[in-house]
Amino acid sequence: MAAEGEAEGMTGYIKHHLQHLTVPVGDSPFMTLNIDSIFFKVLLAVIFLFVFVRAARRATSGVPGKLQCAIEMMVEAIDGIVKDTFPAKTKFIAPLALTIFALVFLMNFMDMIPVDLLPASAHAAGIPYLRVVPTADLSTTVGMALCVFILIQYYAIKHKGVGKFVGEFFTAPFHAHGIVGKVLVAPANLLLRLIEEAVRPLSLSLRLFGNMYAGELIFILIACMTLGAGLASGITWVMAPLQFIAGFLWTAFHILVIILQAFIFMTLTVVYLSMAVQEH
Repeated sequence: MAAEGEAEGMTGYIKHHLQHLTVPVGDSPFMTLNIDSIFFKVLLAVIFLFVFVRAARRATSGVPGKLQCAIEMMVEAIDGIVKDTFPAKTKFIAPLALTIFALVFLMNFMDMIPVDLLPASAHAAGIPYLRVVPTADLSTTVGMALCVFILIQYYAIKHKGVGKFVGEFFTAPFHAHGIVGKVLVAPANLLLRLIEEAVRPLSLSLRLFGNMYAGELIFILIACMTLGAGLASGITWVMAPLQFIAGFLWTAFHILVIILQAFIFMTLTVVYLSMAVQEH
């Protein structure tokens, strides 16, 4: 019975931490808003704008401060990636890439906050559920991926025109000479092109969501190592050092993960936009 109660408590703890604060939209059970994800996305966007605008206004040509140096290094690195990847000249892609990297990094970085800190504070304020990592919410990553997908189609039409854009669905990747050959390969080209277009938002959204959801879950499982154990319990003195070591090692590794996932999302966005403006 004790073991069963402990397992039930652990299950309830994990479910509670993986539950969003939701508000239903209409009568459909499938239409809900994850208020916690929306709140932290907006909050982090405001922080991003505040820091970068303040740094831009205080920028000096003399000896820069640490914040200015960090932002300049980030801007120059991302601008270099865009120049090497995106073939057309535009003033929009580099700021877009910078915004994507910074926002995704900030949302991922919320996973570094101790598991129970913000949810416990919210519970004390009468808020039953709170998840603080927006990128561990599939609706967030799918929403960002769909925005990128729309941009891809927009830039493709802008640089190629509607006629050539539609024509490439039937003439690439397989090329044929003569009307009969083009008609024969058109269905295969259309099928492959539709798959290619569908894979792009899926690869962007599921990769980021999967990594951040797994990272959040591992932090929760590490917290479960001493769940319900008091100072008088011998298991606490055995598991607490192991919990500290596991938490430290996973945090050190996860810092690399959150940076890498932000970089991958940004880089794939630039690559997909670059592919959209190239002739096939």
